[in-house]
Amino acid sequence: MKREYIQIRCSIYEKKLLQRRAARAGISLSEYIRSAAFERNIVERITPEQLEAYQMLVQYKNNFTRIGNMFKKRDPKLAGVVEDLAREIRTHLKKFKK
Repeated sequence: MKREYIQIRCSIYEKKLLQRRAARAGISLSEYIRSAAFERNIVERITPEQLEAYQMLVQYKNNFTRIGNMFKKRDPKLAGVVEDLAREIRTHLKKFKK
């Protein structure tokens, strides 16, 4: 049960910034400040635009993998370039999941 109050001073800009970050993370301002103070990892929620971009990258990775597989026998050099691109996209997707 949280019953104690702590007051801090900050500028109007800092307060609005903290409120915006807390809203993006989907938590209250108090919870955001406590999490920051105790060095917990604060994860912002994914916006619909970010989710759409993630899904598009997944589709691109799948398409490039398929294209690379099609050209393996005909043009190995092109297949290698396409596979490298698919691997690079996969690396970015793995970073996005964290």
